[in-house]
Amino acid sequence: MLSEDALEKYRKAGRIAAETREIVRGLVREGMPIINLCEKVEAYIRQNGGKPAFPCNVCINEVTAHYTSPPGDTKTVPEGAVVKVDIGVQVDGYIADTALTTCFNPEYDILVFSAEEALRRAIQAIRPGIRASEIGTIIQRSIEVHGLKPIWNLTGHQIARYIIHTGKSLPNVAHLNGMKLEVDEVYAIEPFVTIAKAAGEVQEADEAYIYRVFREKPPKEIYAKRLFEAIKHEFKTLPFAKRWLGSVCQLENLEANFSTLLKTKNIVAYPVLIEKTGRVVAQAEHTLIVTKNGCEVITL
Repeated sequence: MLSEDALEKYRKAGRIAAETREIVRGLVREGMPIINLCEKVEAYIRQNGGKPAFPCNVCINEVTAHYTSPPGDTKTVPEGAVVKVDIGVQVDGYIADTALTTCFNPEYDILVFSAEEALRRAIQAIRPGIRASEIGTIIQRSIEVHGLKPIWNLTGHQIARYIIHTGKSLPNVAHLNGMKLEVDEVYAIEPFVTIAKAAGEVQEADEAYIYRVFREKPPKEIYAKRLFEAIKHEFKTLPFAKRWLGSVCQLENLEANFSTLLKTKNIVAYPVLIEKTGRVVAQAEHTLIVTKNGCEVITL
């Protein structure tokens, strides 16, 4: 059972995430440097009483998840782009996760509408005892009625303190997942939508800019160990970006020591995910708490 303290911190994280998302709606524009968007989102979260639960994700067109700006990123939002911004906020480890899609190409407005509609219908169905498979069926049917396709190998997810993905998954397609949702469980629901001709599947790209602690035993090399301890202290089990490290640990050879941590598997990377056939993807996401009578959406 969630304590009152935990509930209030979830709600606070949700309020900050919702405010940040609405600011992003008016902030994203064609030609904007992606690193500027990431840093403005993360700064707003910190200035308003939260911390980023993960680096701000800004995913363009077929890039579906896990892109955040590396240090010195020169990429900008292209003309006619479909821009997905995924925002995570944590307050004392209690996480709220939300996302929106901004579309600069009217041809793909239907993708955005469909993602938001599928999310809304899934939320309306949430109640104690509902099976994850039922949610997947609702999302898939909502998307396919528009002649579109869900991304089958990305899911919504249960959330726990300091853990973004844990426990049960919420599929975006009809699925033989018999797990039931229970009171006081916290979930992010996030439909991903693409066109009918797409594979409806994501695959890993050859680039990665988001990391997390993996192996707890520190490395032997003294400076790599110092960096690792600073990362563990600051981020715990949550994902982080390399561009955050300058404010965490002052080391001359930060890049070399970071590479050491990757080699020793003290940290691992989340590869960027792209739609397998290179088709455009839209996303919508909210975080909710299952209640006795339905759910409380904390990111509205």
